Amino acid sequence: MLVETKARVGVFAIALGAYLPQFPSLVPEFESQYARFKARIPTTVELIDGGIVTTKEQSQAAGDKFRAADVDLVILQLLTYATSYNLLPTVRDLNVPVLLVNVQKKRAPDYEHTDTATWLGELYACGAVGEMAADLDRAGKTHAVLTGVEEGGDPHLQEELEDWCRAAQVRRRFRDTNLAQVGRPYPGMMDLYIDETNLYHRMWLYTKQFDWEKLWAIADDVTDQALIGEKAQEILDTFDIEGGGTVEKVWEMARYLAAFEDWVKRERIGFIASHYDGFAQGKAGVLDSMLIPAFSMLIKQGVACAVEGDIKVAMAMSILKTIAGTGQLSEMYSIDFDKDLCIIGHSGSGDADISCKKPTMKIVPVFHGKTGGGYLTQFYPHLGPVTYLAITQDRDGHFKFVAAEGVNEEGPIFTFGDTNMRTRFSCGARDFVDRWSQAGPTHHMAAASGRHIDTILKVAQFFQVPVEVITR
Repeated sequence: MLVETKARVGVFAIALGAYLPQFPSLVPEFESQYARFKARIPTTVELIDGGIVTTKEQSQAAGDKFRAADVDLVILQLLTYATSYNLLPTVRDLNVPVLLVNVQKKRAPDYEHTDTATWLGELYACGAVGEMAADLDRAGKTHAVLTGVEEGGDPHLQEELEDWCRAAQVRRRFRDTNLAQVGRPYPGMMDLYIDETNLYHRMWLYTKQFDWEKLWAIADDVTDQALIGEKAQEILDTFDIEGGGTVEKVWEMARYLAAFEDWVKRERIGFIASHYDGFAQGKAGVLDSMLIPAFSMLIKQGVACAVEGDIKVAMAMSILKTIAGTGQLSEMYSIDFDKDLCIIGHSGSGDADISCKKPTMKIVPVFHGKTGGGYLTQFYPHLGPVTYLAITQDRDGHFKFVAAEGVNEEGPIFTFGDTNMRTRFSCGARDFVDRWSQAGPTHHMAAASGRHIDTILKVAQFFQVPVEVITR
């Protein structure tokens, strides 16, 4: 990604201190189990180690460490039974989800040859989890339970741990990067309008405002010919250009791409929502004509770029790009009633990573419904499972996720230059459009290859927002 962020995950383990002097073999056993558990945490996150906690004081020290690190997620390994004071002081002053991981070492007991120490150290599962969950509920802390086994491996356990870490990465990205609002939303699209202060309070995302007049000159100081040539080749490697592509043909676009990449890094931008409604003349016209492919190149590198000034869909694109690797802006286009399919897509910038073949770029005389004309890009999303995510708000400014899973099918698509896909939903096209629209999702949503609602549900716990699932 152009702007790197890395989630911080606080990890600790708990056990009842009274057991340790009674059964000295438990100390090395628990140390070994905790070391193996930490090794399960993916290296894509920064691990903050709170150690093995057996006293209230150790629990407070772990909490101080996690708070100082501003962790995004706390993962607790329950080694054996432990009382709640091993947990609550750690999370008392934190406002992040707590994952209670209940991993048993052995798959099954050897009933005749199991003594108390072996039971407590290698076979004790489930007993303390309810106690921890009950007290987290009373403390108002978001939490989830994950039960698994160490012996023989546990792919489900590993997958869930990695999924939670991906969800935590969304929180870190929203906290550590900024949203660039360039211009304003498309006039009259009131579903897109947003209160940026409320956005910061509720979703931790800070908005930086930029005027188009500054961006028209963004590439004026880019003179490094080698860098421009490198960016030109990246554009040619990404797109098939109608009429043939050459370095010379995309040279000016490459200058702007180099300038935008530098701007993104300097301003720590992870999201861009832009709309231009000027006269598209002179330098303004030059930039406007090539903005769609330039922003598409930024999306490829992890910056969510939304057209029509839609901040909320930029957020949805970023969530899907972070958890799924793809994030394509979309909206309802048409219904094929004969095939019972929804045609879903959008014009403008897109994500090359969602495309099953090389995207295309062509010049059009007019951007429909918008000022000017220039380069239009079309992407060809993968066939198979697809996830849609929209972000909307209620009358009090609270956010809500609206999500659906479907299947992209092969068949004819529109060829006038807009990305579009044929999606089948389990409830049927007519019912899907009714249910999706009734949820009030705004008219934009993000799309990603694969099925990701389970991860979206985890992301929602970090932001404490509801999720309306339309179909799976």
